[in-house]
Amino acid sequence: MHLGEDLITLGILLVVAYIFGRLGKLIGLPSIPIYMIVGLLASPYSNFFPLDFESGDIELIAVFGLILLLFSLGLEFDQEEFFGNAKTLLISGGSWVLINMGAGYVFGLLVGWGPREALVIAGMTGTSSSAIITKLLIELRRLANKETPMILGVTVVGDIFIAVYLSIVSVVLSGKTEVWPIVLQLSIAFLFLVVMFSLARWGGRVVSRLVRTKDDELFTILFFGLVILFAGIGEIIGVTDAIGAFLIGVVLGASSYRSKIERVAVPLRDIFAAFFFLNFGLALNVAEFGSVLQIVVIAVIMTFVLSLGSGALLAWLHKMGVREGVNTAAIFVNRGEFTLILATLSVSAGLDPRLQPFAGLYVLTMAILGPLFAANSEKIGALLSRKLPGRPKRPHDAMLNEEIALVEAATKEQAAEAHERGRRRASDDTATTVAKYAGATGRTAKPGARDDDTAGGTGTQAGSAGEQAKTRGADEAEAEASAPNAVDAAMIAMLEFAKDRPDPRRSPPKRPAPDPDSDKPAPKPRTGDYT
Repeated sequence: MHLGEDLITLGILLVVAYIFGRLGKLIGLPSIPIYMIVGLLASPYSNFFPLDFESGDIELIAVFGLILLLFSLGLEFDQEEFFGNAKTLLISGGSWVLINMGAGYVFGLLVGWGPREALVIAGMTGTSSSAIITKLLIELRRLANKETPMILGVTVVGDIFIAVYLSIVSVVLSGKTEVWPIVLQLSIAFLFLVVMFSLARWGGRVVSRLVRTKDDELFTILFFGLVILFAGIGEIIGVTDAIGAFLIGVVLGASSYRSKIERVAVPLRDIFAAFFFLNFGLALNVAEFGSVLQIVVIAVIMTFVLSLGSGALLAWLHKMGVREGVNTAAIFVNRGEFTLILATLSVSAGLDPRLQPFAGLYVLTMAILGPLFAANSEKIGALLSRKLPGRPKRPHDAMLNEEIALVEAATKEQAAEAHERGRRRASDDTATTVAKYAGATGRTAKPGARDDDTAGGTGTQAGSAGEQAKTRGADEAEAEASAPNAVDAAMIAMLEFAKDRPDPRRSPPKRPAPDPDSDKPAPKPRTGDYT
């Protein structure tokens, strides 16, 4: 068995994928279309590369990539986010799924495909790529944006829907026509979902004890073996290997070893997923794109329109603006790995062979246009928010304007009268305030005057001021009580300041001499006292 040539070919493909990936990063493209393009160029249906490498040669490795993709999706499932805001997320995420899936199913019927093909088309055009969504939010630095929690919450709902949808699709694609076998298989599939989600919700501690080990090598073997095992169980009971891997990912994500599993699983997922996308590109035939080109163009336009509409709906449900709605639409417009998974399932089920070139061209187009739209959504949202008309002002009727004018005139006259009374009070009480607080501090009102003369003068002035206060009317006293006197407050502050200042004729207090036996340094003299 000689594998030298195949290994050299495979190595060349990975190196070319690396080179194209570096070029794609310069314009903001994700890695999924890059790997597909490399596989397409190396396909036996094209003559771009002088390589003879068929899709079946790496089929098993591609299956590992498929189940690790779904396993990582389940591992990132946020249970606290879902169960903490279940009602809001189900309403917003359910609305988004119903709009996009419903339109996709109708679209599949309108272009001439049957009900089973239309169901697959609905999943292809109505589900976003969680991997691309998460990657774009990180690369565009939008994790702190107002709309990001809403996007992640809807993504969680979408992940649950994918689990249910794949269970239904697997039964539909099985080709069974009798009612009771279909009901039995659906019941088994939903029971499997319920058991695994319940284990993830309430059995986190038990799972943590079962997978506990300090040896990293054994830990990697254990979790990878569990992924392969549950993928096989899912395939046997009829919910596909992908959904089995997703559910064991949800369970292991609920354990205390989630971060450790992610640290090991992410590199494995990336390398095996590259094989999956390469393998899908190898199976594509460029000559078949012409038969589905028109359908793909309509599907792309429909996807953008539906994403903008559902993005605006989500923003409205969460009381957000135009910018947040455009950002949401630009993130959710991306399509990726799940569309290719459905295409693989449809081909194995013997559906219309045009679904595979449709999925390939559709994902290639959306994986290029989607990130470009997301990178410029901030500018588009700002432009739309400036162009949209503002809320019109409510006109005042003539009677209301006249009443407002009468009220303003009356209050203006009352304000003028209150100001005049305050001015008279300020002139009358200034001397009283000075005398009162000067006498309290024991200071002389005039230079050279004796203290007893000053106290007597201030007492006489205080008595006359008291007589004046008694003669004022009740209405004036009430107005004075409601309006504070600025002059009075200023004089009080000045006299309190003079009372607290040290007497300049007294010598300053002596500081204690420093102790020669003490280790503490002597305090430095202060340059001023700002008390």
